Amino acid sequence: MASEEVESELRTQLLEAFSGADYPVSNQMDLVPALPNGPGTKFEAGDGEVSFTAMEMAAKLGSHQEFPYDSAEKLVDDVMEGLREEGML
Repeated sequence: MASEEVESELRTQLLEAFSGADYPVSNQMDLVPALPNGPGTKFEAGDGEVSFTAMEMAAKLGSHQEFPYDSAEKLVDDVMEGLREEGML
């Protein structure tokens, strides 16, 4: 289980990555243009303790997301909860 510091670092990265999306977003594909390296964008925290690409995250978390989202904060809240439930944190 990831520490609060790792979770905080990851949350910051996710907010930065998804804040550039054109909200509201209605599906995962609406988020791709906001990512610096598209689906290959890598999120990493805690010196590699937690590491995955946007594509890996999307594949694992599809059932945890409830589109549409009106803000990056609401999206990231669900992403973080899904990561915990899937054992990725």
